Amino acid sequence: MDREGGSHGGSCYYTILGIRKDASFSDIRTAYRKLALKWHPDRYVTNPAVAGEAKLRFQQIQEAYSVLSNGSKRSMYDASLYDPSADDDQDFCDFMQEMISMMNNVKDEGDSFEDLQKMFADMVGSGDCMSFNVNTDPTETKKAHFTASKT
Repeated sequence: MDREGGSHGGSCYYTILGIRKDASFSDIRTAYRKLALKWHPDRYVTNPAVAGEAKLRFQQIQEAYSVLSNGSKRSMYDASLYDPSADDDQDFCDFMQEMISMMNNVKDEGDSFEDLQKMFADMVGSGDCMSFNVNTDPTETKKAHFTASKT
């Protein structure tokens, strides 16, 4: 799936409508109406040379508007999860919207690895005197190595 979205050759929906990514619904609707009037294929019936381009642009404008005017689809599009070629699955859209909302509301609690290690040790019971050794050598090319031992 192309992050820039859609079946319109890779152009970004925001670029197609000529709006910023933080545009309001009103801004999106205004841009859509302006461009839809400008590129409506019926305006170019007498000019076949431009009619093909007008039809293509009008389809792009409609596709961009259909995604950006729908809160669920827009959130998924912004998170690079929207696939216009997939069937419209509202349950999946709702699920992803909820996940995105939850992720946006998570606050950085500043827990360090050592804090998390201590919380884990507390949960499994520190009565066994369990200790963890973590290899955090920055020159090491392998991933961190964890070992647990009873002391």
